[in-house]
Amino acid sequence: MGNEHYCLRWSNHQSNLLGVFSELLQEESLVDVTIACAEGASIKAHKVVLSACSSYFQNLFLEHQYKYPIVILKDVNISELRALVEFMYKGEVNVEYSQLPSLLRTAETLQIKGLADMTNQDICLMDNNKALITNINKRI
Repeated sequence: MGNEHYCLRWSNHQSNLLGVFSELLQEESLVDVTIACAEGASIKAHKVVLSACSSYFQNLFLEHQYKYPIVILKDVNISELRALVEFMYKGEVNVEYSQLPSLLRTAETLQIKGLADMTNQDICLMDNNKALITNINKRI
């Protein structure tokens, strides 16, 4: 009886985490990083979420372990930054067709999982079809 193991499972653990992190972002609670863009606008976020969703941010935060860093992304506009942060927190984002090529290039630069792995063929299909491609919504 002393050597038996039991599995304790919280059935909605993942959905709870998603909800809590989205709420913390919206309220700017417990944030520990500021991401600024060339326009001077900025977004406060959580290093752990950015690191989990982006190899770029993970490597940056591991290499420079400041308590509250400010990351300046000089070639990113605020609408792209908001969309990418929303994608990292929620796993999805709605954007206009005209924003897709630039957004996906930025996602590739920042190595954002789920977006950075889209192929050039996927982008060409978007250009030719002018329709939303299901690969944009693929889950990792």
